[in-house]
Amino acid sequence: MNTFEMDRAYVAGTYKRFPVEIVSGKGSLVTDVNGKEYIDMGSGIAVTSFGIADDVWISAVEEQIHSVQHMSNLYYTAPCARLAEALCTRTGFSKVFFGNSGAEANECAIKVARKWAAEKKGPACSTIVTLENSFHGRTLTTLAATGQEHYHELFRPLTPGFTHIPAGDLDALKALCTGGTVAAVLIECVQGEGGVVPLDPAFAAALEAYLKEQDILLMIDEVQTGNGRTGKLYAYMHYGLHPDVVTTAKGLAGGLPLGACLMSQKVENVLSFGDHGSTFGGNPVACAAALSVLNRLTDSFLADVEAKGVLLRGLLEGASGIQSVSGLGLMLGLKTEKPAAEVVKTCMENGVLCLTAKDKVRLLPALNIPEDLLRKAAEILRAACA
Repeated sequence: MNTFEMDRAYVAGTYKRFPVEIVSGKGSLVTDVNGKEYIDMGSGIAVTSFGIADDVWISAVEEQIHSVQHMSNLYYTAPCARLAEALCTRTGFSKVFFGNSGAEANECAIKVARKWAAEKKGPACSTIVTLENSFHGRTLTTLAATGQEHYHELFRPLTPGFTHIPAGDLDALKALCTGGTVAAVLIECVQGEGGVVPLDPAFAAALEAYLKEQDILLMIDEVQTGNGRTGKLYAYMHYGLHPDVVTTAKGLAGGLPLGACLMSQKVENVLSFGDHGSTFGGNPVACAAALSVLNRLTDSFLADVEAKGVLLRGLLEGASGIQSVSGLGLMLGLKTEKPAAEVVKTCMENGVLCLTAKDKVRLLPALNIPEDLLRKAAEILRAACA
């Protein structure tokens, strides 16, 4: 059997894969089993922050593998401690819990919110409010948090205690809060899976002010938007927000599984011994990889990411067949006249790999993609959309 046949025979059929087998790559170029080369404009859905087979990343991973690849969290390891220090220093948060994915980071945030609220306001205060069109993960609890009904249909009963409001509707939130049962609000600054839709800055500011007044936690899901993706270290920094909890994953470790839940001083001591845990969370190899990513996300590098985002948007906005461009930095969504899936298929045939999000073409290139490849990919995209 070839890889396609073996995959169909033995891997659970949860993915509608493209008929492409990637076997190698370097930076923003990947090669399939037939030797065809592609410009990667998806970076593993915002995971390979510095592209494929990045030399700095490889060195960090190899060095740690030759030291110790895993220890349980009953013991200390330096990469875990150093990464936590780096994240807290860069963001002003106080503590970090490490898991393996964005869903796990969000599960941790939900547990923090519920325990904090139960201890401060009583066990009836447990509701988590999220926004319609949001996406927070595929576990039963993070599915319940996700504000898209079609994800819920086959898996009820979901975890109770979640309510969704339209983005921008502060009055809907105020109505929910009259009963004193709302523990936290969880938002994305850019709804990635929801179609690359940025949050309105005026609503974000009003939301933060109201939550502070009501002593309700503000939690921000930075699973896709974080780690330099939008041109800031985290997207909430574009909005001038001061969240109580931030979750992230995807691009954090540049290709290895790692999620993080960052906790502010307000909630840093909510979780105590035995309240939460993870066998692989804070794995030393994943943390070493993440340090190699985080240490390169300097202010000047992030400014370059933002500039590339402006360049890419400029190359695409107003082009024939492109109705609009949304997003921040190198996280863009194209509303196209042709079906998004058709555009993606044409791009793939012509050597560019991109994604979809709802009815949009989604672009998530590596943060260090060279300008010449960005321009070439934009040219192919424009032709596919025309």
